[in-house]
Amino acid sequence: MGCLSLFLLSPVQGREITGRVVKDTFRYGKYFYIELEGAGKMPLLHFGMTGMLHVRGQPTLQYRTKIRGSPDIWPPKFMKFILHIEGKTSGTTTELAFSDARRLGRVRLAVHPKEEPPISELGFDPILSMPPLWEFQALVLKRSCPIKALLLDQSFSAGVGNYLADEILYQAKVHPEQRCNTLQEPQVEALHREVADVCRIAVEANADDDKYPSHWLFKHRWGKGKKAKQSMILPSGEPATVKWITVGGRTSAFVAEVQCLPHKQRSGKTEATTEDESDLTPLSSDDDSSLAASSRKRKVRISTLEISALNCILQA
Repeated sequence: MGCLSLFLLSPVQGREITGRVVKDTFRYGKYFYIELEGAGKMPLLHFGMTGMLHVRGQPTLQYRTKIRGSPDIWPPKFMKFILHIEGKTSGTTTELAFSDARRLGRVRLAVHPKEEPPISELGFDPILSMPPLWEFQALVLKRSCPIKALLLDQSFSAGVGNYLADEILYQAKVHPEQRCNTLQEPQVEALHREVADVCRIAVEANADDDKYPSHWLFKHRWGKGKKAKQSMILPSGEPATVKWITVGGRTSAFVAEVQCLPHKQRSGKTEATTEDESDLTPLSSDDDSSLAASSRKRKVRISTLEISALNCILQA
């Protein structure tokens, strides 16, 4: 397909891939890697919260437009490295830049990316390896954490980020704080269906939020902290009430009329719920799950939870 050269990575990394031919590209969860011909290591990339790829001369793909600027400006702001891919027959060179404003993305080299950590430690990929219902049910019901925290756990479902998890739970009519081991069989069946469907729709739309279905919660979940009037309408024609809580250290949007906690759990909640957390997708550590604790409000019980998710199926 083309030969690689590298700008602004370490000399060792540069020597490892320069001059090798690109065979293919692959994704698993929120990681993707470039398969190269010949013996040696291959680039394995993780975007982090704000990482993205830019192709010189083309608009940058973003699930919600945040970075303004012309594709004619090169190199892009916050650029970390540029891959130069030379066409075998045309002789033209395509430049592919990786930028990361918050410097939380990761680039590493691996001999067998899918068989080595971190990919080998991930759970199922909803697009590539969605488990059958019976297996999914067993994975869910053996846990006692809130279902939102489980969906964000990359060792459970690789690739599901914050807004996708909220969408899955809304479509399945499950409250984000409901404990996994209290879910009823119809709820588990709905979750199994929506994990697959929501991720499939997001990928088919190429993460372009303008192409997301009009009935998605996504269209209405971004107004937290603002005085704008809520505009979401339920299928019944009644207005919906979008609320925000913190579950597993993450801001979670849900619809009060649709997603209800079981009565017993409502009376005995122990997890802190605040409304002043960042809505960014959390960083998935390269080697170990990172720990996050919320201390935004006083007189609440705070629990430290493992976080290993990033946002977008191509942010997710």
